[in-house]
Amino acid sequence: MNLPFSPEQMIYLLDMVGIIACAIAGTTLALYKRFDLFGCILVSMVNAIGGGTLRDVMLDRHPLFWMTDLSYVVVITLTSILGQMFFHRHQRIDGMLKLFDAIGLAAFSVIGLTVALSFDAHPIIAILMAVMTSIAGGIMRDMICNEIPLVLQKEIYISASIAGSVLYLILLHFGVADWMRETVALMTIFGIRMLAVKFDWHLPSIQLRR
Repeated sequence: MNLPFSPEQMIYLLDMVGIIACAIAGTTLALYKRFDLFGCILVSMVNAIGGGTLRDVMLDRHPLFWMTDLSYVVVITLTSILGQMFFHRHQRIDGMLKLFDAIGLAAFSVIGLTVALSFDAHPIIAILMAVMTSIAGGIMRDMICNEIPLVLQKEIYISASIAGSVLYLILLHFGVADWMRETVALMTIFGIRMLAVKFDWHLPSIQLRR
């Protein structure tokens, strides 16, 4: 099956989807916390590019992706400004935050995995980079906003990223096409996360009872 765009363009598109989703999530939480214009933009930046920046530093990938392509900064800033214009403080943010977090989780997990694999990283390291890319920005966002990070609670979050990444690697082993691997991994991660939200799934505690 021939696609109208190359694998590189597909990855860039996924990156932009994740950037926009995380910028919306960051702006939503920052507005709820009554941050000003530039405070909201800052939180959006941290949320959207924080994970990818940490990934690139750990992989010694220079220069950083958003320093060579200003589209990232422009898209995040415009998304945050538009989000601030149309945000209504009385609306419930929990559902919105989790929806856009799930979109960013799926997109950035695939991005992190493929970037690490392009550096010939071991599959385990590639999975760790997928998790790092998808959660680090959200952790920093929540810390700035004085919230307990979702990923540090009993949420089905990291496990969704790992499940999608493992499935991607299995499909890679069997020679499945790039676009199919990425699509299946995206749908798996997003689906697991949203099902967990809908049915209130949580990871069990392994704390021993006394």
